[in-house]
Amino acid sequence: MSADDALAAKSDGSQTPAAEPGLTAVRYEHTNSFTGLLDQLKISLLVTTYQAGKLVAIGTHQGAVSISFHNFEQVMGLALVPDGVAVGAKRQVWYLRSAPDLAARIAPAGKHDACFLTRSAHFTGPVQGHELAWGDGKLWPVNTLFSCLSSLREDFSFVPHWRPPFVTDWAAEDRCHLNGLAMEEGKPRYVTTLAETNSPAGWRPNKDKTGCIYDVRENQRIVGGLCMPHSPRLVNGRLWVLNSGRGELSVVDSTSKTVVPVAGLAGYTRGVDFFGRYAFVGLSRIRETAVFGGLPIAEHWQDLQCGVAVVDCHSGRQVAAFRFHSGVEEIFEVKVLPGFRCPVISGPLPDVDGTDNIWLVPQPQPLT
Repeated sequence: MSADDALAAKSDGSQTPAAEPGLTAVRYEHTNSFTGLLDQLKISLLVTTYQAGKLVAIGTHQGAVSISFHNFEQVMGLALVPDGVAVGAKRQVWYLRSAPDLAARIAPAGKHDACFLTRSAHFTGPVQGHELAWGDGKLWPVNTLFSCLSSLREDFSFVPHWRPPFVTDWAAEDRCHLNGLAMEEGKPRYVTTLAETNSPAGWRPNKDKTGCIYDVRENQRIVGGLCMPHSPRLVNGRLWVLNSGRGELSVVDSTSKTVVPVAGLAGYTRGVDFFGRYAFVGLSRIRETAVFGGLPIAEHWQDLQCGVAVVDCHSGRQVAAFRFHSGVEEIFEVKVLPGFRCPVISGPLPDVDGTDNIWLVPQPQPLT
């Protein structure tokens, strides 16, 4: 980043009220280029953090960042669906319906250009659902507990469809930590796992070198030896992946079947979306636990950041950043909302969020 892109717009007491007793203040800052880029691209971001249990909407209004927080229990996966947004939480998948006609009527007038209202939920139970994707007329949760790709149907908790060939049973044992999903032409194509193991939580001991990308259609591994990979994405025929334990945004070389780092970032990389030439990459600080200990990025854990890094995929250069300094330690997913600069979200718990209730009601209907 240039000197002009030094961190700006710090969320000090003038922007963020002091936290009430027992609550944690959320403090953040961003580069000057971050606001301009979102505004230029006419986009906003949805970000999830299961550690804080928040869906975060980040947009722009009148040249400044607009940010809001919405409570979902252990929220992780996000998917854009035909009529809104699907949000994966600990026990259910919530559906937030788009209500564009309401946006302009929500105070302050003229600020919002999109509105998403919680309308329903599908109860899955605590399946450790990770990423979500929409395709082929279905929502596809990555069902980590059962080591499979699944879909949702009203009369079932979930419908299992595919599991890696080395997993021999449909068991609630998190055998390989299946976590990420890339779609191709509306169908599941690639997944990431932390290991090729077939025992309960068998992925844990050697997770720094056992990560894989699997081709769902061909039912075979295409890349191995990765360090806790997440978030595979197929973009314009190129397969991208986050080699999370190394803090890298990488692309798969289809000839050598290896991953080639495009950018090294100061965080545990997890959650990414692409728009134009840019990748919006989630960054997390790591906890010193059995899950994150021994990773290459743990060697400089004190320098790791939490937020969103914006990478120019052509040059591999980080061109903008949004960083949390308190209140949020880990990011799971990042989604671009194209065409919307400043969305308003009405989550399932507006009283906890500190937001107004928003009702979507038709004209009165006569009794029949």
